[in-house]
Amino acid sequence: MKLPYAEPYKIKMVESVYKSTRDERTIWLKEIAKYNLFNLKSKHVFIDLLTDSGTGAMSDKQWAAMMTGDESYAGASSYYKMKEAIKSILGFDYFLPTHQGRAAENVLFSTMIKEGDIVPGNSHFDTTKGHIEFRKAKAVDCTIDEAFDTTCDHPFKGNINIDKLEKVLQENPKEKIPMIIVTVTCNSSGGQPVSIENLKDVKHLAEKYKIPVFFDSARFAENAYFIKKREAAYSELTIKEIVAKMFSFADGMTMSSKKDAIVNMGGFIAMRSEELFKKASVYNIMFEGYITYGGMSGRDMSALAQGLDEGTEFNYLESRIKQVEYLGNKCLEYGIPIQTPIGGHAIFIDAKRFLPQVPKEEYIAQTLACILYIESGIRGVEIGTVLADRDPETRENRYPELELLRLAIPRRVYTKNHIDYIAEALKMVFESRNDIRRGLRITYEAPIMRHFTTEFEQL
Repeated sequence: MKLPYAEPYKIKMVESVYKSTRDERTIWLKEIAKYNLFNLKSKHVFIDLLTDSGTGAMSDKQWAAMMTGDESYAGASSYYKMKEAIKSILGFDYFLPTHQGRAAENVLFSTMIKEGDIVPGNSHFDTTKGHIEFRKAKAVDCTIDEAFDTTCDHPFKGNINIDKLEKVLQENPKEKIPMIIVTVTCNSSGGQPVSIENLKDVKHLAEKYKIPVFFDSARFAENAYFIKKREAAYSELTIKEIVAKMFSFADGMTMSSKKDAIVNMGGFIAMRSEELFKKASVYNIMFEGYITYGGMSGRDMSALAQGLDEGTEFNYLESRIKQVEYLGNKCLEYGIPIQTPIGGHAIFIDAKRFLPQVPKEEYIAQTLACILYIESGIRGVEIGTVLADRDPETRENRYPELELLRLAIPRRVYTKNHIDYIAEALKMVFESRNDIRRGLRITYEAPIMRHFTTEFEQL
């Protein structure tokens, strides 16, 4: 007899949450949040799936590491613990700590990207594209076509289409392409992984054109888990061995450690080039802090170093990804359209297939996110037209091929009962979907990365 699966941890502390009424949520969403779930107070949310960034539960060993944090301004022992973890797990000799992932992008892109540049990659995420376009450069999406068909069961929908990438490299001068960015896993295409074979092909092409390759590595460990499960040649390797193989094809990386290092705050840039390290250090000191703390406290660096080790262990990853998979399979059982195969950190609901009657100009996924919150107290996030922002030249809305509602699962936070509640809430909304005829209209938006602060009214 095979025993059922059980999580490889036990709960040591709990936090109470308030279960609100539908009437309360309706008022809060309209009057306080202006139909933008970022604007809700956390106490107004029953199950918070807005993001898996910085929302995980740290382990006893991470909390213990915090107690031994060295808060020296320069040369703290916590910095050297982080340096050792990055070298041993990721293989990079040089790194700069930053307070989070977008800060790492800010420092790196200030060093490498200038006006008129082109940065190809696989479905750049919001802050990545925002930092590129803020510098009047252009992000070019070279993701494989299969990524944009949520019914297609390709095992590595995060892969870069090598022909698309080479076309970009052929048609533009080398000095206009400062880097190729590979996001592992690829959030915007539904938490989808990139294969070792694809990373190898990208690096080979990059070397041909003498362009450096950087990984956006927020969920690199989840990517390694999928490689172990889906890429036969690597099934016998440990997660740490797969991670080492992955990063052998990168010249550098940015990291939001709030994801796969399981900390509440922190990030870094790592690179092989000492010259790039010295140039980036100038911006790190300007924007973040001295090069041995970079906007992080010593206690956070110690927890991050421990988290990198824990986050690259198979048992932890299997528990984390099986929880997401369980919710995804429940959705499929209920006929709810989601991105398949099921990704690593979230369920991505195909809002265009869920609400085909709502016009794209009325922000379909944002509308669905609001309805789910009113009916259940669950907060998700739109990965669609609002996030895609306006074209920086025409100022017209960009309508992406994927219009998704992302339900990101925090690490080691929610129980199976919570996941069942989410599934049943989705089922309830799905069964009444034909009653939803209209969406939302924007009443306020920021000029860039608008989705964080946009305000709407109901149509």
